[in-house]
Amino acid sequence: MPRKILLVGESWTSTATHIKGWDQFPSVTHHRGADDFLSVVGSPDYSFTYMLSHEAAESFPTDPEVLDTYDAIILSDIGANTLLLPSAVWIHSRRVPNRLKALRDYVARGGGLIMVGGYYSFQGINGGARYRGTAVEEVLPVEIHPYDDRIELPEGIHPQLAPGADGHPVLAGVPADLPYVLGVNEVRAKPEASVLLSLPQEEGGHPLLVVGRYGRGRTAAWTTDIGPHWLPHAFLQWEGFAFLWRNLLNWTGRGYH
Repeated sequence: MPRKILLVGESWTSTATHIKGWDQFPSVTHHRGADDFLSVVGSPDYSFTYMLSHEAAESFPTDPEVLDTYDAIILSDIGANTLLLPSAVWIHSRRVPNRLKALRDYVARGGGLIMVGGYYSFQGINGGARYRGTAVEEVLPVEIHPYDDRIELPEGIHPQLAPGADGHPVLAGVPADLPYVLGVNEVRAKPEASVLLSLPQEEGGHPLLVVGRYGRGRTAAWTTDIGPHWLPHAFLQWEGFAFLWRNLLNWTGRGYH
């Protein structure tokens, strides 16, 4: 039976004003940032549900029985506010379950949680993702800073295996010559966590991939994107990318550890 994965976020809507001399007009475009990721990582072994950011605002589950149908959940570039402020709260002032606490409890019961980096991951741009101090930070293998945690790397920096990470099952079959990334979220690995990939020491040694445990579950922090702009297309098409992510899903997912 395929492993069920819920991928949440990694979508956005953009508005633009086009000015052509005296005339101008607006346009609106919608973007799905995980389609290429899913085409590379997807296989018959996995059944992905791709819940876009605007869908998650209303439809992200809180029922433990529904959450427990997923072997792993990926949060990708979706801020805490989207999960904390459904219309029932924001518009109608009604009480609803806290979905960040629901995620914590899901992991404690044995589920897998992966947070992917981006402008609205970890603490994010201008501190707006605001996962610091939440139940999600409690279960992640990293500590989140209280400020805008983006590290932009426009020159492109090649991550490397972290000291002592060789031999970890997540890295099985993954070549050591990683392509460059264009940015990460700055985090600090928790003492009990395992750093598998990081930036070189001369670039601060910031973690790129950290894994850990919480309760009966496992969690991971992947601090760069799974699509543009921080993750170049060359990284997505790199021979080790699918190996790495399938290993990560297998290691993290419920029932496979």
